Amino acid sequence: MLTLKIAFRNIFRNTRRSITTLLTIAIGATAVLVFGAYITYIQYGVQTGAVQGTGHLQVFRNGYFNYGTAAPADWGIDNYQDVLSLIREDPELKKLAAVVTPIQSLSGIAGNFENNTSKTFFGTGFVPSDRDRMKQWNEYGVGLQGLQHSGLMDNDLTQGITGTGVVRILGLCDRIRLDDCPPTPKLADRQPDPSTNALATPAPDLAELARRDKPADDANSEKPIIDLLAATAGGAPNVVTLRVSGVEVQTLKVVDDNYVGMNIGLAQNLIYGRGEHKVSGIMVQLNRTEDLEKARKRLMALFKEHGLDLEIRDFTELNPQYNQIIGMFRSIFAFISAIIAIVVLFTVTNAMGMSVVERTGEIRTSRAMRVRRQGIRKQFLAEGSLLGIVGATVGVALAYLAAYAINHSNLTWSPAGPGSTGPIASLFGRSRMAHCYHVDWPACSFRLGSAGSRQPRRSNGCGRRIAPCVRGLHENVHICSSVDDFPSVGNLHDARFAHNSSAGQRSTNRNRNHGGYRPRAQSGPTISCRVGAY
Repeated sequence: MLTLKIAFRNIFRNTRRSITTLLTIAIGATAVLVFGAYITYIQYGVQTGAVQGTGHLQVFRNGYFNYGTAAPADWGIDNYQDVLSLIREDPELKKLAAVVTPIQSLSGIAGNFENNTSKTFFGTGFVPSDRDRMKQWNEYGVGLQGLQHSGLMDNDLTQGITGTGVVRILGLCDRIRLDDCPPTPKLADRQPDPSTNALATPAPDLAELARRDKPADDANSEKPIIDLLAATAGGAPNVVTLRVSGVEVQTLKVVDDNYVGMNIGLAQNLIYGRGEHKVSGIMVQLNRTEDLEKARKRLMALFKEHGLDLEIRDFTELNPQYNQIIGMFRSIFAFISAIIAIVVLFTVTNAMGMSVVERTGEIRTSRAMRVRRQGIRKQFLAEGSLLGIVGATVGVALAYLAAYAINHSNLTWSPAGPGSTGPIASLFGRSRMAHCYHVDWPACSFRLGSAGSRQPRRSNGCGRRIAPCVRGLHENVHICSSVDDFPSVGNLHDARFAHNSSAGQRSTNRNRNHGGYRPRAQSGPTISCRVGAY
């Protein structure tokens, strides 16, 4: 204790040098912490976008991932309803999975023959209600991305969504009221050259043919209609009609210019016709990402047990850009951290070196008083340690202030996923997110951090773990839950928490209390959530 007291006094013997050293350490710590928190936030944002679009895991017929994209119809999963039931009804997976839904990939030609335009497309057939539930997944509280509600109905096979590029190229901007859509340039009419085509004949009026084939109830419909042409599993051409009910902005222009999303029933009718309907994959979205490997092992064991020739891929394999983005930011973080560490190290070393040179007389006096070399060395190490501790403490405080300023500055960025921009934030604190307060048990107390905290703080030796607030189905509904009784995404907004302190049992009962959990007994916990900046 005496050593620390003397070291603290020696630090301020040269106040200017000590303050300069402390500021260097504090600024370096602030930069590393804020940038590291921002990178973690970006990682969670990219992961959220990937999981919302493709789920945590996808099940394919063995070989589809490497060879099946060229001909999805030939690599479909047979008897997929049985596979769906097998996954959904498994006791272990039922606790881990939030959404289990089939998808059908396809490609072909999309045409708007009212103005004689067509283009290639690649699309996905999905169950609309399951797709909308997947878009609400937000484990880390970083915000929702993309088109949250497709507007499609499970029992309506006629409607679908497209990328903005498809609507623009097919000349449907005016009918769908798409903003920022440039006018279609006029091209010179091209006449057939009789010298190269002796059988050239006038082209038929495709617009008139399209009007004749259009149903009567579609004549006055405000939603534009496109025709989709694709080859069936047997190789025969097939055509279906799709009413475009909305658009979803895609990440890449090449995807935005070709994407078409539709009800899985319509996709199966186009690909399989009157034959046996299959699916190209089954998406599994989990409640928590940390359960991914556990769910993968259980699926593999389940398929092996039932003799199913299926393969499993996770979202990092389905979204190669995820590892690329995360790897790039980690490399940048490592490089910047190394530079800051070197600068801080040289600053502290220079300060301590000058302190030793200035105090050579004091060192000689101490040695003359029979102070050992180890004691003198210990004294200088204590001074350096105090400089580091004080500087790092100030750096953490500055990092919190910087994170607070960033979270409330309304800055935005474009996450790697379909949709609009999202807020720039740091994991030190977030604006417009859920927070939990006042979690009091009979023998202990908690104070939980912001949404997305992996380990809540605990006090008074309490051994129970309480999960942070989790965003529910609706935009402004946030609830809390127990880790062990973590409900599915579809039931997050109508779950209630109850606790029996004597038996240590917990149960969840459904109701429509959107304000958070309330205890059923006076001895239970009190957990409340609110939305807003802090």
